[in-house]
Amino acid sequence: MTVDPNAPVLVGVGLIQQKEEDPRKAKEPIALMIDAAKAAGADAGSTDFLTDLEKIYVPVGRWRYRNPGKLIGDGVGAPNVESISALPGVSQQTIISDACTSIARGEFSKAMVVGGEAGYRLLRAGIEGIELEDTVSTDLADVVLKPHDEMQPDYEKDSGLGRMPVGYYAIIDNAFRYAHGQTIDERRDQMAALYSRFSEMAANNPQGWNDTSFSADFIRDSSTKNSMLAFPYTKLHNSSWNIDQASALLFCSVAEAERLGVPREKWVFPQVFTEANHMINLTAREELHRCPGAELAGRAAFKAADMKPEELDFLELYTCFPIAQDVYAAEAGIPSTLDWSFTGAMPFAGGPFNSFVLHATGQLAEHIRSNPTSRGMVTTVSGVLTKQGFAIWGADPSPNGYQFMDVTDEVARQAQRRDVVPDYSGEAIVAGYTVMYERKQPKRGIVIVDLPDNKRSIAYTETAADMSMMEAEEICGRKVEMQDGAFRFAS
Repeated sequence: MTVDPNAPVLVGVGLIQQKEEDPRKAKEPIALMIDAAKAAGADAGSTDFLTDLEKIYVPVGRWRYRNPGKLIGDGVGAPNVESISALPGVSQQTIISDACTSIARGEFSKAMVVGGEAGYRLLRAGIEGIELEDTVSTDLADVVLKPHDEMQPDYEKDSGLGRMPVGYYAIIDNAFRYAHGQTIDERRDQMAALYSRFSEMAANNPQGWNDTSFSADFIRDSSTKNSMLAFPYTKLHNSSWNIDQASALLFCSVAEAERLGVPREKWVFPQVFTEANHMINLTAREELHRCPGAELAGRAAFKAADMKPEELDFLELYTCFPIAQDVYAAEAGIPSTLDWSFTGAMPFAGGPFNSFVLHATGQLAEHIRSNPTSRGMVTTVSGVLTKQGFAIWGADPSPNGYQFMDVTDEVARQAQRRDVVPDYSGEAIVAGYTVMYERKQPKRGIVIVDLPDNKRSIAYTETAADMSMMEAEEICGRKVEMQDGAFRFAS
């Protein structure tokens, strides 16, 4: 096969993990990212790669470095690199796509995508009462990528969902379960069994954070060591971000890989990238259990790759919460007979805030190198199932060449948006719900409801009996009375 000399190829992978109990000895996030970048350069086998880097993309994490790309560039001997920071709400797939697509267009020939966190270091410092001093970065990145719209409007945050995503995803989960005819117990059993399997994977993954596997019963039910966060999600259904991990992906053109003598067995090709960035907040979505962007982007990826989902050798469905996997699988036609993770998933392998996709992609590259006839997929979620991304990789280029497709406009044409009435009073029907917990106790029951005129609203209750019923009985489809942002079940 003749390969386009401008075709993008992944040639270096750096995966770093530290498990240091003493936060004073543990490295800060930027140091871990620099280590990952150096490891990627060593993996490619060429020191020239790092000193000649043209772009460094960094998804912004929990840390406060204002120009992380510049710090990384200085750390690897590339002081003139252009730094690009992507704020939360910009899909991790978007920055990988931008790097590869720009290389394919001949705009530059070498780029690195780097991300990382030191959440465990922060956790240990908090427990021990130690104040950490991190590197100060005051200048701004050369380019800052921002989401174009708001992900969580005030009326959703004020209902009791807050800024953390767990309650939003739990609402989608209950709506999905109801739409697919499952009982509460059936859904909870299904999730627990799947996540128990993931915990076993992570325990056997050298790049996984957790060395312990958990039984399905332990994951399913709340306990002193596994509290409920938002019904039906316990702590072990949630991405674990108190981890110290960093990852770096080194990209170049085929011509540059040949010029620098990168061994062919190191090359991993991006074959098809698709993404959708149309933003609709949760309450306004036509169907809470659906994700049109995942359907259009997912099916477009498989069509462009000329393959069926079941032909994948490796698959990582984004696992911030269980429903993210289920919705993607349902929309893209991915069967449950496949393993939906090869890392062990974000609750167990670790989910560094805003950069898990990089870590998973690096591990996929290592799997493909060891299995050179294989192909794999890593998916991306941003926000509350707000943005979607699919990436297919292989040891060889796609017969049709590298392909990038942004289906955002098509999603915008097809996705329906409902008007939202935040302070509605009157009767309504529950479309989705959850019970939020605080200090291991139920705090608020929250419902998203369908109004008689096809509009939407959101409301809460703090009545203990109602919250208990919301966990024991089917609430979707129930009639409620709403007033002043609160609700009660209609008699």
